[in-house]
Order: sequence, then C-alpha cells, then structure tokens
Amino acid sequence: MPETATATRRGANWEARREAIIDTSARVFAHGGYHGTGIAELCEANDLGKGALYHYIGSKEELLEAIHDRVMDEVLKAADRVAESTAPAAERLTAIGTDLLSIMERYPDHVWVFLHEFPALTGARAKKFRQRRRSFESAVEQVIVDGIASGEFRDVDPRLAMLGWYGMFNYTYLWLRPDGKLAAHEVAERFADLFLNGLSIHGIHA
Repeated sequence: MPETATATRRGANWEARREAIIDTSARVFAHGGYHGTGIAELCEANDLGKGALYHYIGSKEELLEAIHDRVMDEVLKAADRVAESTAPAAERLTAIGTDLLSIMERYPDHVWVFLHEFPALTGARAKKFRQRRRSFESAVEQVIVDGIASGEFRDVDPRLAMLGWYGMFNYTYLWLRPDGKLAAHEVAERFADLFLNGLSIHGIHA
C-alpha cells in the first residue's frame, strides 16, 4: 500500500476516535460539570490511559473547545443556509429556528456544555467562541433587517428583536425530548408563530 494511502487511513481513524472522545466527554461534562470533572474521569469514560487521551486531545480546555466547536459548526452551517436563501424573511427565521432546535435535539449534552461552560474558555479560545457566536447572531439580525426593509416586519430594533428571538430557544434544551409531545420542528413552528404574530389579537399599539 502506498505510504500516502496509509497516512490517510491512519488520519481518518485518528479523527474518528477523536470525535468519539468529544461526544463521550460532552456527556461526562454535562453530568459532572467542566470544573467538577477530572482527567481521570475522562480517561475512564473513554477507556483510555492518560497518555492515550492526550494523544487525541492536547488538554482539558482543548476538549471543551472541541465540544463548543461541534455545536457552533452546526449552528453556523444553518446560518449560512439562511444567508443564501431568497425566501421571505419570516420563512428564513422559521427555518433557522428549526435548525437550532434540531441541533439541540441531536446534541443535548454538547448544548448543555455549550450554554453552561463557555466562561471556562480562555484567551484565544474564548475570543474565537465570541466571534463565532456573534456571527450567528448577526445572521439572525440580518434576517430581521431584511424583513423590515421588505415590509414583512414592522420597524423594530433589530438587535433587540434578535436577542428576544434567541432567548426563546436558549433553554429549550432543558425540556425538549425526542419522544416528547412535540417534535423539534413543531416547537420551532410554534415559536415562530409566537414571535412573528405575538399573543394579542389586537397588537400592543392597537
């Protein structure tokens, strides 16, 4: 077998094992907390010795960063799809909300760590996390700006509206379940209805 093919195969195997370690460690952090979890517990959960664990993950904080990246990679893919869409703003806002809840449903442990443990990221890792989060927020805010410009939405503060929209989703992971009464996309549709149409049949300024 050519040397390059062997290197590629080894690289794929290493990456697959690393991804499995990230997923397992997300569950450990979600149950015990980042600061409450030691390297020994991570080694036990992943069935690896300390040296072997560090072969895949350079440090505990690097592992935390990788868990955050797993979530942000998916979130930013959703933002990119919405940015490329030519659908009306209301449809795009509903679509990105559906994607967000789908991520929460598929990666509940990762999302728990993402929302609770990001303050533990330091230096360049913290800066990258903030930049990536702002990129997502900007994508949602742009949909609202577009909706105002097209006349779909009334003239509101786009950033405040974005923060309100985002706040609707942030704690959904606490109760959203795959076997629950409503599927993720159904919750997203109802959230969209509440956000876009409100509760009052007359409107706040009627």
